[in-house]
Amino acid sequence: MARNDTGKWVARAAATGGGRTYRGQRPTKWYASLVLICIVGVALIWLSRYQRQNPSSSGQPAIGTHWVAALSFDLCGTTLPVLPTNPNATAQITTQGDGLIHISPTTSDNAGANATLGKFAGEYPGLTLTSTSVRYPGQRSSSQPTVGKTFTDDEKCPAGTRFAGQQGQLTIQVYPTFTAKTPVTADDPDTFRLGNGQLITVAFLPNAKPIPKPPGTTITLMLQTMNQNLTGSTTTAPSVSVPSTPATSTPLGKGTTGSGSTAPSGQPAK
Repeated sequence: MARNDTGKWVARAAATGGGRTYRGQRPTKWYASLVLICIVGVALIWLSRYQRQNPSSSGQPAIGTHWVAALSFDLCGTTLPVLPTNPNATAQITTQGDGLIHISPTTSDNAGANATLGKFAGEYPGLTLTSTSVRYPGQRSSSQPTVGKTFTDDEKCPAGTRFAGQQGQLTIQVYPTFTAKTPVTADDPDTFRLGNGQLITVAFLPNAKPIPKPPGTTITLMLQTMNQNLTGSTTTAPSVSVPSTPATSTPLGKGTTGSGSTAPSGQPAK
């Protein structure tokens, strides 16, 4: 073929978008790139959401950190008083009788991924908290039927409680931060990592019953403590108004813990 004829053939091929063989090929690399971008994007979104819901997922709390989270118990419609000071003096994830979980690791066994809700429960005598059951420590009585009793999924609430005779389910509702609008559920206390400023309610209630946040006084104290930890100041934080209608939880993540002593009796909810 002459040089001029070759040039004309190339020009015609370019004008028609290439030969039949080229036009018949699918741009597999292009599609593969799009799929890869989508996978990476979804992974980043999931990671961002997980870190937002679990503030300690980045390796915190580190040794020497002092974090706090608000904690309350609602069993069969009875809001129980705050747990008294943990008699276990060696516990590094503990409570001081103020309605707060104090996360103050001094060893690696209590820092980072080991700073869990299950660790807190396991080091508090008499408190049991698993993926399906809860026991608030104390002496059970006819006037305080939810104290000192182990509640397990599908068990009926006892007489003398707001939801007597109705089957209950254990739910651990967590607002990841004070400003979070939507709560999550900590299905496994042994793996759920505690975070600074979380609002935690351990509830045993019939399905679809609203779960309240911890009391406003407890949340206010939490904010004051966080402010002191951050600035070293004792300035009083503003009081907090807690909405009367709780939000609905969305699932997150289930385990076991507990062993035995005493605590004060509960108070019936209004």
